[in-house]
Amino acid sequence: MKVIGLTGNIGSGKSSVARFLQNLGAGFIDADKVTHEIYNPGTAGWQAVVDAFGRDILDAKEEIDRNKLAQKVFSSPENHEKLNRILHPLIRKEVEARLEQLRRQGKGVAVLEAILLVEAGWMDMVDELWLVVAPKDLTLRRLEGRGVSESEALARLAKQPPPEKKMGYASQVINNEGNLEDLRKKVENLWQALHNEKKG
Repeated sequence: MKVIGLTGNIGSGKSSVARFLQNLGAGFIDADKVTHEIYNPGTAGWQAVVDAFGRDILDAKEEIDRNKLAQKVFSSPENHEKLNRILHPLIRKEVEARLEQLRRQGKGVAVLEAILLVEAGWMDMVDELWLVVAPKDLTLRRLEGRGVSESEALARLAKQPPPEKKMGYASQVINNEGNLEDLRKKVENLWQALHNEKKG
């Protein structure tokens, strides 16, 4: 099974690329969804995060309030590092288990979508990296279309590593500067090339 790491910053269009790949038959793992599950009350991840950051990050249902946690984490590099030390091994373990499950199901290609795939040190879990990039003005327009204000969108983008830092790791750079149909065609061409390569 070939594992494609899929990354790109918020608003780049990587979720659309992931959807097209799923439609073409790829297995799919969303690292962000795995993270959400690790935060579920009663799990080892939930307990470790509460022990590290205090019960004041919980809401009335004993669930981790991600906004409250973010306020603690983004205000302090030490806290950010502490959270990563807790989460990254747990996420990696779960992702590896899900990749093995897809392998047993006979999937020929699996896609792992993660914003911090390179930064988390997960390149050894993937065979190649596909990086989705988009012009900044287009990214801001897309985010505004989702109800994110320009100032909030700029703040979120500022917290994410610039795509240029990942270029050296990428087997494919997908420039998402057009419409969805353009993007779909690019993904289909890459999928075809991937299968031609496997036959060769």
